[in-house]
Amino acid sequence: MSPDAARKPQTANREVMHFIDGHYVPSCSGKTFEDISPVDGSVIATVHEAGKAEVDQAVAAARAALNGPWGKLTTPERTALLHHLANCIEKRFDEFVETECLDTGKPYSDCSHIDIPRGAANFRVFADIVKNIPTEAFTMHAPDGANVLNYALRVPKGVVATICPWNLPLMLMTWKVGPALACGNTVVVKPSEETPLTTSLLGEVMNEAGIPPGVYNVVNGFGPDSAGTYLTEHPDVDAITFTGETRTGEAIMRAAAKGLRAVSFELGGKNPALVFADCDLDLAIANTVRSTFVNCGQVCLGTERIYVERSLFPTFVQRLKEAAEKLKIGPPKEPGVTLGPLISQVHRDKVLSYYRLAVEEGATVVTGGGIPDMPGELKNGSWVQPTIWTGLSPDARTNREEVFGPCCHIAPFDTEEEAIRIANDTPYGLTSVVWTRDLSRAHRVAAQLQSGITWINSWFLRDLRTPFGGMKHSGIGREGGVHSLEFYTELRNICIRY
Repeated sequence: MSPDAARKPQTANREVMHFIDGHYVPSCSGKTFEDISPVDGSVIATVHEAGKAEVDQAVAAARAALNGPWGKLTTPERTALLHHLANCIEKRFDEFVETECLDTGKPYSDCSHIDIPRGAANFRVFADIVKNIPTEAFTMHAPDGANVLNYALRVPKGVVATICPWNLPLMLMTWKVGPALACGNTVVVKPSEETPLTTSLLGEVMNEAGIPPGVYNVVNGFGPDSAGTYLTEHPDVDAITFTGETRTGEAIMRAAAKGLRAVSFELGGKNPALVFADCDLDLAIANTVRSTFVNCGQVCLGTERIYVERSLFPTFVQRLKEAAEKLKIGPPKEPGVTLGPLISQVHRDKVLSYYRLAVEEGATVVTGGGIPDMPGELKNGSWVQPTIWTGLSPDARTNREEVFGPCCHIAPFDTEEEAIRIANDTPYGLTSVVWTRDLSRAHRVAAQLQSGITWINSWFLRDLRTPFGGMKHSGIGREGGVHSLEFYTELRNICIRY
């Protein structure tokens, strides 16, 4: 394959190759798999599956770039390239939106207003943060009275393995790649096998933006006995960052233990919302509809457990039911669509198994609970109804395990203390939401909730300078602002006697 051919977009002909050292390359083994549309079940791309050979090539290319042209750039030169990269993404905005919608099936409005803008912003924000975060400096005296200066240098961690989820493919991938590159690292990315398209497309844009070959590499495949295993076990990988299921995080952590590689994990959640009787009910309903059903419930920050003060409980249940039933289900570009499909038939089977389990455990189905009636070829898509339950016990599996679908359980509470206790009664600790007009209560309750982020009278508001990550089984480490820099760099102390 000629260099010119290798640099052509690999999503245009629906063949997705690996992106290694600035070129699109096929698998040595010839192994491929199909990328299936969640909208109608059709095959949208043939994807090359990486084996050990491709992972070795990608890691070697990343190491060479780290020790070569990329590693020799100054911080201003590197961050200027990342700003240019963000501009290049925005120049091809429509192409990224179309590609992301094709892969995920989510509404066009979600991709155009959230996913792709944030994908570009992640490069700009972290380029600016790196330029403006100071390191420490201290003066002291040696025993003989000589002056001593200690100062810190922040240096790249090295080659970073980046394992990405399928629910927000470009946004969550660049959330990791942005700070990694801003800090001077190089990356090998393994996108989800469900959604490889925008990660592949970004390789072409990296070339357009002038990012040196080997800085950004992509290997496609699965987890066990595939690209994921070969990448996380590779001895020349210096750090691993992962977003996904807790069980997968545990497996990656075992692999990272060999060689003592650093890890950063954002894992599962079973996130609560506490709704007090004095809340702004209209605002609470509007945002709870979003936090429960946006992206068909496939958001790690979403709300699956809702606790409502008893006096407000009947009204809240009725209002949320009415709002859920107004959601319009359909394909990405259909006007007014607010709810797309689940990512795959396999995931739909999982979500539907919880729909059945909830009924078996004694839930009252307030609305939904099944598959919507879709026309024509859409019948082959991965559609489910937005679903609300009441009546489950706190220890029901449906209340304990992450469903990751468009569903929630609503239960009443009587006191503030009870609300805090039941909200914290989970092995997870990713996010929480509190709805109240009482400012003192808001501060008091938020301080006691065991979650990495707590929103008060809002949801999904993110300042990218702030720490983000989970507690308990929901993750290790923090991302965002200087906290991302702490993972993607090493601090060295320089001590000078003069």
